[in-house]
Amino acid sequence: MRIISDVRTTTERFPNIVLTVGCFDGVHRGHRQILKALVEEAEAVGGTPAVMTLEPHPRQYFFPENVPNILTNNSTKYRLLEACGVETLYVLPFDDASATLSAQRFVESIIAERCNAVKIIVGHDFAFGNRAEGDYNYLLACTAQYGFEVMQIPPLIIRGQRVSSTLIRERVVQGEVENLKEFLGRDFSVSGKIIPGRGIGRILGFPTANLDIACSVVPAHGVYVAEAIVQGTSYIAAVNIGIAPTIRDEHPLVEAHLLDFEGILEEEEMEVILHKRLRTEKKFSSREELVAAIASDVQQVRDFFQM
Repeated sequence: MRIISDVRTTTERFPNIVLTVGCFDGVHRGHRQILKALVEEAEAVGGTPAVMTLEPHPRQYFFPENVPNILTNNSTKYRLLEACGVETLYVLPFDDASATLSAQRFVESIIAERCNAVKIIVGHDFAFGNRAEGDYNYLLACTAQYGFEVMQIPPLIIRGQRVSSTLIRERVVQGEVENLKEFLGRDFSVSGKIIPGRGIGRILGFPTANLDIACSVVPAHGVYVAEAIVQGTSYIAAVNIGIAPTIRDEHPLVEAHLLDFEGILEEEEMEVILHKRLRTEKKFSSREELVAAIASDVQQVRDFFQM
């Protein structure tokens, strides 16, 4: 997949661009319905399936004081988009200039001039331009002037619920990770770079690889059955998400104890796939009580995977 770091200045051209625009946070099944149509339409015209995404997420721009609760970091999102068949990814840096760009200028300078799109595929709730003044109908009115076609994809409804990033985000923050696959199309995970810890887990007999997931959504604090993927290898893991009130009581971290792993992981990229929440985070009266609880958690993880 070819990544264009700033669509506003690119001079690169690709044949018959079929384009969709959005944040695509989560690349969930609703997004994949759009991406499937994107790839099919591009194949039909011998063209290039392309996505334009906004970075940082507009939540971070408009509400910088609030954690934006992103479902997928950029590296994960890029990987998922490429797996869906996207060949070109345009990045629109979301800053003061982008946020105030009128719908007319967006169509003229970005979609037509920079992308030279022949077809645009959008979701049911697509909006763009300053104060969201542009939408599907606005694009339809532009087709004659700019020579592109427009297609709108209806929402995906599963068990009476519209699949959306908001729906998935709400379930994650409640710790309801077990049934997210039907909405995401995959198990929910968090990703990031392993950061140094204080070595307390190792002292307790349960060393951990720790992630600070920054602006990503933080699942409900507690202990989870999980898998940790490092350098392409998957390890069964018991994961604590939270502040570790018995021994640390600081800002939230993802702490993964990789079962039967020997070695030290430093500054590696790690993906943690969450399968089930075992219990809430708890402050124990002693380290001995904490160690006993962790041992019980680890055994439940083994039982889950029938190890």
